[in-house]
Amino acid sequence: MNAKTSAPAGSAGAPVTDWLACPRCRALVYRKRFERADGVCPSCGAHAPLSAARRLDALLDPGSARPLTAAETVHDPLSFADLKPYPDRLSAARAATGHADAVRVAAGTVFGYPVVVAAMDFAFMGGSLGVAAGEAVAMAAEAALARRAPLVLVTSSGGARMQEGALALMQMAKTAAAMAALDEAGILTVTVIADPTYGGVAASFATLADVVVCEPGARMGFAGPRVIEQTIGQRLPDGFQTAEFLLRHGLVDAVHPRGELRRTLAVLLASACGHPDRTGPPRAGRDDRVAELPRPAPATVVRDPARLAVRSAPEVVAAARDLRRPTTRDHLAYWMDTFVELRGDRAGADCPAIVGGLGTVEGRPVVVLGHQKGHTTAELVRANFAMASPAGYRKAIRLARLAEKIGVPLVTLIDTPGAHPGIEAEQQGQAGAIADCLRVFTGLRVPVVAVVTGEGGSGGALALGVADRVLIGANALYSVISPEGCAAILWKTREESPAAARALGLDARSLLELGVVDGVVPEPEGGAQADPAAASLILRDAVLGTLDELAVLEPAERVRRRRRRLRGFGLPGPTATGSDRARFEDTDEEESA
Repeated sequence: MNAKTSAPAGSAGAPVTDWLACPRCRALVYRKRFERADGVCPSCGAHAPLSAARRLDALLDPGSARPLTAAETVHDPLSFADLKPYPDRLSAARAATGHADAVRVAAGTVFGYPVVVAAMDFAFMGGSLGVAAGEAVAMAAEAALARRAPLVLVTSSGGARMQEGALALMQMAKTAAAMAALDEAGILTVTVIADPTYGGVAASFATLADVVVCEPGARMGFAGPRVIEQTIGQRLPDGFQTAEFLLRHGLVDAVHPRGELRRTLAVLLASACGHPDRTGPPRAGRDDRVAELPRPAPATVVRDPARLAVRSAPEVVAAARDLRRPTTRDHLAYWMDTFVELRGDRAGADCPAIVGGLGTVEGRPVVVLGHQKGHTTAELVRANFAMASPAGYRKAIRLARLAEKIGVPLVTLIDTPGAHPGIEAEQQGQAGAIADCLRVFTGLRVPVVAVVTGEGGSGGALALGVADRVLIGANALYSVISPEGCAAILWKTREESPAAARALGLDARSLLELGVVDGVVPEPEGGAQADPAAASLILRDAVLGTLDELAVLEPAERVRRRRRRLRGFGLPGPTATGSDRARFEDTDEEESA
């Protein structure tokens, strides 16, 4: 934003004028209105740079900020001089910004949740990462570790500070090590990417956070666009490296306007820390219509196959595939008090067939992820018919590991005909991605509940189905292969799919008898498709009740039981369900002893 002269919003020494001109849309903006909006143009939404001090004021609760000062560092390790001696550049930057260096750190609260924030200031030598900035980030991480408080990083940088040579380069590893310590301690980390974030900052602490959120239009990358164009001799596409580009390519979790950042942080903090004594975050996830719905009577999860009606296989298949059944996004809207969707595999892609994120259900923190189908042809196409790519399974692994790191339960919702069978999926390692999912889920120390809500098809479904308890909707199915695929292979014609469906034993009753599922969740009369809202609330209560059962177990015991459950599949003797499972595990313990 600029008027007769230009200066970033909140910069020390900014000229005082009544009006500013937006550099993107050229609209005139009244300065006081612009400042009240924290540097966001009311006409086009362009986000102007903010000083580190303004960042702290904008994010932290009023009066809560307590500045934290990093240790003294060397000032000019190389006695560097180009057109101007390095000490002179430092002095000029300090005079212009009022900051000692490019990073300011404060401990405070966001909606009452304790947090440590480290904010970068691009006005200080392009937010470059030198020894003082690296020390400040490392100190912020250590302060977060000592307080057991989440760390929030606000980044804006052109890269490493050249005038400090290899010592500046070492700050990348130094800050990465500090982030690793927070990972090991189970402390949530969040990065807010402001424009621009390049080089050594992007390649270290900025992208190592559990959650990476961008401001609209913010650019991030290792090499800047000018360097890339000079190197490859090609013009870059419009929007390259912008927040929206990064989101499409699975490199960040979300893009949120500056005015929404505090609320987004509060939701994340509530999920990671539980509710503080003070008022919690705004309710940002649940569909407002839920409060108006009549609450269904509590339904007991059915664990005895004899209590379930015998149904024809074609009827089961038709019901499970009914597009009126609630999808994962529908369940999220009905269940969640607060929710932040987390996107991307951080390796170059985001798969719409699997959605998930972090939030609270009835005040309880939880990570939820699941297959997403749709109710219309357009929705199905957008979600690739719920057939996940390798990126989808890598995203699932990332969210599962986040749940384990911060110690919150994981709930998975399964509804897919199977994993995507395309050429690109094979090139990108579909089999390995599914295998990694299975391996990671077997060892999660947090409670895991999986629910087959519709169609549970093959390994694409099982990838999200390794859990302490596996539930299934009364009208859902779970199978090693689709009836059509089975008929085509064994009967040599797809027309025999009804016979294949009968032979596969894919209905809830058969699966409960086999011990493949632990319980069947009742559905309203006519199935979940007849009353999606009631069906979703019944399922929510079943999931919460199951999580209560698992909460009493120690983490190591949960892992042991989960693996023993898997170990027992296919062995002769009692099925591994209900009390029979308990007897199986008790016998195993005695034999091991």
